[in-house]
Amino acid sequence: MKRQIILDTETTGLYPDQGDRLIEFAGVEMIDRRFTGNNLHLYVNPERDIAEEAVAVHGITLDKLTEMNAPLFARVGGQIADFLRDAELVIHNAPFDVGFLNMEFGRMGLPSITNVAANVVDTLKMAREMYPGQKNSLDALCTRLDVDRSKRVLHGALIDCELLGEVYLAMTRNQFSLVDELMGTSDSSILSADGQRSAPLVGHPPLLVVAPSADDMAAHEAYLTDLDKIVEGACVWRGTGRHEGAEHTS
Repeated sequence: MKRQIILDTETTGLYPDQGDRLIEFAGVEMIDRRFTGNNLHLYVNPERDIAEEAVAVHGITLDKLTEMNAPLFARVGGQIADFLRDAELVIHNAPFDVGFLNMEFGRMGLPSITNVAANVVDTLKMAREMYPGQKNSLDALCTRLDVDRSKRVLHGALIDCELLGEVYLAMTRNQFSLVDELMGTSDSSILSADGQRSAPLVGHPPLLVVAPSADDMAAHEAYLTDLDKIVEGACVWRGTGRHEGAEHTS
């Protein structure tokens, strides 16, 4: 079972080493490439002003956080660390979010992301390798990969996680398509010559395995004999085990 957390944060600014703080955290859980609904979404009181440039991006003001009685990070940091523990984190521009989480965890004396999570996948790095020379923002990837972002007006950690999850699945679909197909098994199966059914395969008609007849085996042996004459010895097919296995089957 592979547990992944699609993760995003919103902050007061760009620089965790210069006093900027985290104001929103979202994590969307996937297990074996399927969304589980076990998500974590929190707003956080940053104990400082929020830069106007940041508000223009995510729309979160200090007044809004005060109205919703958002907790200090010190109250929810342990909950976030527990949620992330031993998971693979999928983040777009991972150094940014990891930098803020490490700063906030450090304030509480908690371990860094490296010690909390199993590892980190940076989808921005992946995208730059897959689509060199192209725009690889989350919006650009949604457009390129046909991910619907019509509900996204401003940047928000939760909606961005949901979009990034779809983008990540689309970017990695070729790697996992066969696994996904086999995991979604239905009632199709492999049928052997004796009528026994094995584990089902989704989306495929039953496959019939037919043993060669005596005439087939005789023709095969004659062909190998001709090859022996050509190479003036035993042809390579007699040493692979395939021919001996075929004779044993008959």
